[in-house]
Amino acid sequence: MMTTPAPGDDERDDETGLKVGPRERSAAGIPAVVASMRHAQAQLGPVRTARTLLKLNQPDGFDCPGCAWPDPGQTTHFEFCENGAKAIAEEATVRRIDAAFFARHPVDDLAGRTDFWLGQQGRLTEPMYRPAGEQHYRPISWDDAFGTVAEALAASGDPDRAVFYTSGRTSNEAAFLYQLLVRKIGTNNLPDCSNMCHESSGVALTQTIGIGKGSVTLDDIHEADLLVIVGQNPGTNHPRMLSALEAAKRNGAAIVAINPMPEAGLIRFKNPQRARGIVGHGTALADEYLQVKLGADLALFQLLNRRLVELDEERGGGVLDRPFVDERCDGADELVEHLRSLDASALLAATGLPADEVERVAQLLAGRERITICWAMGITQHRQAVPTIREMVNTLLLRGSIGKAGAGVCPVRGHSNVQGDRTMGIYEQPSDEFLDALAAEFGFEPPREHGYDTVDAIHAMAAGKVDVFMAMGGNFLAATPDTGATAAGIARTQLTVQVSTKLNRSHVVGGGAALILPCLGRTEIDRTAGAVQRVTVEDSMSMVHASAGQLEPASPHLRSEVAVVCGLAERIFGPGDDVPWAELAADYDRIRDRIEVVVPGFTDFNRRIDHPGGFVLPHPPRDEQRFTTANGRAQLTTNVFAGDEVSPGRLLLQTLRSHDQFNTTIYGLDDRYRGIKDGRRVVFVHAEDLAVLATVDGPGGGRFADGDVVDVVSEAADGTERRAEAFRLVAYDVARGTCAAYFPEANVLVPLTAVAEESNTPASKAVIVRFEAR
Repeated sequence: MMTTPAPGDDERDDETGLKVGPRERSAAGIPAVVASMRHAQAQLGPVRTARTLLKLNQPDGFDCPGCAWPDPGQTTHFEFCENGAKAIAEEATVRRIDAAFFARHPVDDLAGRTDFWLGQQGRLTEPMYRPAGEQHYRPISWDDAFGTVAEALAASGDPDRAVFYTSGRTSNEAAFLYQLLVRKIGTNNLPDCSNMCHESSGVALTQTIGIGKGSVTLDDIHEADLLVIVGQNPGTNHPRMLSALEAAKRNGAAIVAINPMPEAGLIRFKNPQRARGIVGHGTALADEYLQVKLGADLALFQLLNRRLVELDEERGGGVLDRPFVDERCDGADELVEHLRSLDASALLAATGLPADEVERVAQLLAGRERITICWAMGITQHRQAVPTIREMVNTLLLRGSIGKAGAGVCPVRGHSNVQGDRTMGIYEQPSDEFLDALAAEFGFEPPREHGYDTVDAIHAMAAGKVDVFMAMGGNFLAATPDTGATAAGIARTQLTVQVSTKLNRSHVVGGGAALILPCLGRTEIDRTAGAVQRVTVEDSMSMVHASAGQLEPASPHLRSEVAVVCGLAERIFGPGDDVPWAELAADYDRIRDRIEVVVPGFTDFNRRIDHPGGFVLPHPPRDEQRFTTANGRAQLTTNVFAGDEVSPGRLLLQTLRSHDQFNTTIYGLDDRYRGIKDGRRVVFVHAEDLAVLATVDGPGGGRFADGDVVDVVSEAADGTERRAEAFRLVAYDVARGTCAAYFPEANVLVPLTAVAEESNTPASKAVIVRFEAR
């Protein structure tokens, strides 16, 4: 089949081959095609590669298990990006892990391997169980596995001593049944990956426009005449977004990029499906590129909004959309008064930006009519993430840029169904309306007390308040902050249960006992109950569409996520339960019938997913300029900027992905856009900051140079420190006073107590660190 074997048992990565070269100034192009094919053929072989990729993101195929960027109304034959191809290669690989693998490798050995090595071993093929106190996983039957979970829950005696995590990969159907199972058990402990990414967006948008989702469609991106892209790197994290930005540029849009790092995917796009992207220079994207300091985005948007108020006064009106504000918004007078009271010089100093750059962006905001603001983790994972997003909403409301073509809010989700899972009820703080509908449909009283989010769940585990931890997909340990604290918390549980496709860090640092339940991937044919099933997902723009795998399963022992949930439910509740679990597992149409009754917007669910591309869920601000806040009006808010205090010899660090990575999945050891090859333990820092550190006496000071290997030490507000060892310094054009390193390696530096105000999202983009020589 001409594939590449997995890294061998004797291979360990010490990064001695790490090389640093010049960064690239354009994204995609021929190098992306070459990288896509290289990764796919190494894992799949040429025939399987062609068969799989040609069905990716197609109406009669399967949805990419990577990012949540929407599919266009008219798809091409090659509706995938480089990282989508890598994601498929990872899932559809022909490499396999069997019982013999676990017999060779005790968990202590696996724990010493890199995340890359673990992920490259292949697909899990049968249920595995590691008894408490033992080093090896051993095979277990599905019935015995379900019995083990049921017995552990019964032994605990308190539903709130169990935690049920969900990854954004989980389908709508599986997520709906999973939350039903958990609430029938008797708890709302349903943390999910949203808690660690766009929770801040959901909180801020619900407060300001009444719904915690983005308001734009893909057509709006194409029709915008100003796109502001903040704290986002689409070239790596959402590469198909580049095609939409290219279309917007062809239609005359201006693009403003706001990011502490210079990212190739915001500078120029070489579309490999267009001649100019192959033989030409491609399309220049950002007209303005503001390298704002970490954590100062709120200061920047307050400065811009203050300037909009000034320009409106200078021009005698016409900048602020007074009719829209008067008719649709509350808080305008208070906001204007607050903005006037701010010290513009102090705000500008906090951003670290030249005044002329900020002024040019203010003029664009004042002069363009159809404005869309897009953002991702670079905004949501700050201490002041929620007020920052509220301030960005202020910008759009002042300009009347919500609820019309080409305009609105666009939080770009990072996982293929993370938004859909929340829609299906995966939420630790469910609304009474949702619980009432669930109770009416299924004839039981769901628990009303709010449960643990992700950070609170880790605190609870550390305090010995959790007996059973179950994860529906994902890699909880590698995704969460404060790796040491999280691992210690998990170790205090009695049983961990991981529903997974591949081996990862969470399997090798478990509680007293551990189960691995292998499931079907998005690419695989689901023949649950003898019939071919399809599932659905919801993208970043509230489009719901079907997904049907095309490949034979990696093993006959795999079960779908739906079958796992229903099988476990039957074991816990017995055959006489009021919920017909077996019937739902046998026909996913019946699950969708139940979703239609419980979840608003899913009327005629089964019929509408037959339409190519699916259907869009209701969004009152987008559809009617109607805001479902308490008083029915959009809320302009006054926010107070409070920057991070950083002592001499310290920098603010953000964690980020490499280009050979999706979330915690490591595809390879290169990041060609940033010039990194054969390694990941690097920290990007401005050369002038390295020079300044040489002038600092005491901790954090010292003569550091590009290429030095150092320990990175974080300093928490409570005085505790965390250490990440052996990182190479890379002189790079980042914003002064800031630095950056890849997660999950740098997650050890993020204190569990450092969270965003109001959303409790880990503040992974604002960690105070110093360097220490080794």
